Amino acid sequence: MQNRNLFTALRAAFPADLDGTAIETADTPQVLRYSWRDLDRASAMIANLFDSLALPPASRIAVQTEKSVEALMLYLAVLRAGHVYLPLNTGYQAGEIEYFIGNAEPALVVCSGKNFGWVSKLAFLAGTRHVFTLNDDRSGTLLDRAAFHSDVHEPAPRAADDLAAILYTSGTTGRSKGAMLTHGNLLSNALVLKEYWGWQAGDVLIHALPIFHVHGLFVASHGALLNGSKMIWFSRFDAKATIARFAEATVFMGVPTLYVRMLAESALTPAACSPMRLFVSGSAPLLIETFAGWQQRSGHTILERYGMSETVMLTSNPYRPESARRGGTVGFPLPGVALRVHGDKGRPLPAGEIGGIEVKGPNVFKGYWRMPEKTADEFTTDLWFKTGDVGKIDSDGYVTIVGRSKDLIISGGYNVYPAEIEGYVNDMPGVAESAVIGVPHPDFGEAVVAVVVPRPGAALDGGSIVAALKTQIANFKVPKQVFVVADLPRNAMGKVQKNLLRAQHVELFKD
Repeated sequence: MQNRNLFTALRAAFPADLDGTAIETADTPQVLRYSWRDLDRASAMIANLFDSLALPPASRIAVQTEKSVEALMLYLAVLRAGHVYLPLNTGYQAGEIEYFIGNAEPALVVCSGKNFGWVSKLAFLAGTRHVFTLNDDRSGTLLDRAAFHSDVHEPAPRAADDLAAILYTSGTTGRSKGAMLTHGNLLSNALVLKEYWGWQAGDVLIHALPIFHVHGLFVASHGALLNGSKMIWFSRFDAKATIARFAEATVFMGVPTLYVRMLAESALTPAACSPMRLFVSGSAPLLIETFAGWQQRSGHTILERYGMSETVMLTSNPYRPESARRGGTVGFPLPGVALRVHGDKGRPLPAGEIGGIEVKGPNVFKGYWRMPEKTADEFTTDLWFKTGDVGKIDSDGYVTIVGRSKDLIISGGYNVYPAEIEGYVNDMPGVAESAVIGVPHPDFGEAVVAVVVPRPGAALDGGSIVAALKTQIANFKVPKQVFVVADLPRNAMGKVQKNLLRAQHVELFKD
């Protein structure tokens, strides 16, 4: 049987010249250049370390580390050894990590050295046997231990339907769900995007995204690896430094926030962008102002696409002709992806009408980890996945996302579910209830705002609530502002009218 391990496909795409540069760092104290041979050898050594530990087959390996080339090598090693990669946002705090470890039951955890004390305690209490460290300066116990192992490793045999990764998405009730992605899901999507976006010989990718979610880990990294393309690697996004590297690159992928920040730089000119062939945006809605501003300042039209943790990429504006890319839309369903818009009770809707977006395809996930009932709820009887997004398809076939059900907020490209934040706020002393909303923000797309009602006789302070939340949850989830009010607006059924709260604060961050 052919080995369908995703790593084998990525490794087969490495150039014949394994000593050529695969990744060049852009913001380390000294420029580091990693060859394709380095990626192969290092991932083999880490995979052999995993094999030596006699981990159970298809073990979950949870990773919360700063972005580094070694962290990407770790991901490749997990695939190579046949285990399941579980990336965790570096902003997650103890309460969140405790839940993920308890739910996923990883056999091994890798964390930053600075967090080893509290992460290892949580992991060992949950029954995890191995905890290693990996830092962004090429140090840590993972690399120390791997150094003693062979740099040759035969990839573990895997079927297309075997799990490759679990990505946790915030739950609307405060409970996160682990989306199970298979080797087949990830490879099928990567192959489609390679063709659809015109990846070609000589392409160079500027990689400025985090690698703990779909956009940076799968779309960007897989794209470059599967094309044998060099990556210019930023551990953290820097607008001015990124623009300066356009002269050596051809492809850039970012969230809208990154484009907004580059538009604020005087160095952004058509001349600076002339070597580039493709700018891709996703993970959050791209404002028309940003779309038009980029055209004017760079001479290029951003290609906006649409995807999610459960499906990787679903739609994309056309690669060619560039003039066919429409601002405010996410283009057409990708080859192999079926997309429909349904109204109440599953009624199919005609072009132009707004409804729930449902999808089918080889990229659609296997289900939610250990949540069979939730998985069943999210699929229709004819096995279409209900994305939870609301949109429409126009007469030309372009898909437009007009909103999100379940009150999802996307701030700076990261998903924030109000119910999760409300749970933390409502547990605070003196809080009777709260409502968390997203409002327009010029930099982040949407900003998180909390409206809080105190208990009788309690005196609440918005600043203190923000400070307390910063010790409990990731910074991107912490409200930018907290308002203390006497009561929340409700309809006749007693439901909080968040639309009225959003309207009240819609200009809060307006310039």
